[in-house]
Amino acid sequence: MSAPRILVAEDEAIIRLDLVETLREEGYDVVAETGRGDDALRLVDEVQPDLAILDVRMPGLDGIEVAREIVANRAAAVLILTAFGQRELVERAAEAGAMAYLVKPWQRSDLVPAIEMALARHKEAMALVEDNDTLTDQLEVRKLVDRAKGSLMDNFSMSENDAFRFVQTSAMGSRRSMREVAEAILAGELVPES
Repeated sequence: MSAPRILVAEDEAIIRLDLVETLREEGYDVVAETGRGDDALRLVDEVQPDLAILDVRMPGLDGIEVAREIVANRAAAVLILTAFGQRELVERAAEAGAMAYLVKPWQRSDLVPAIEMALARHKEAMALVEDNDTLTDQLEVRKLVDRAKGSLMDNFSMSENDAFRFVQTSAMGSRRSMREVAEAILAGELVPES
């Protein structure tokens, strides 16, 4: 298994260099670094990291806005790194979708668990999104099949079981999905033989 790919966005060069060095010593693959929020957003698209470590206060865009964009695009996990530990900032970071939060000056012993937590939470969130997308797709297919069955029942006086069997056997016989067969029935392209 390859090391997690990390992008570091920290406007203070010394802190950024120290962080990058520490991450590499801990076995992470630092794929990009920047001191600007707008550059961080561009780099996320280019290098596709697993995790973006973002300082809150940066020129261009602040880290919370960058986090919001990254999370909205499902591009990477986000860890917010800042010198400010105010509750309001933590809440804004959480609302933006940050998976972990670390206050500077950070300790190596806190950094790795925060990274691993952010990566694990992101993986769980993406699994939930995928499950939700799958369920949404299944519901859409079921609605299409129900509409196709209704059309067959109305237009060809079929029973509900016969209508479903027609959709199912048409899908299997033509090696098309139930969605494709239902759409063909609704478009009038597929009808039962008389």
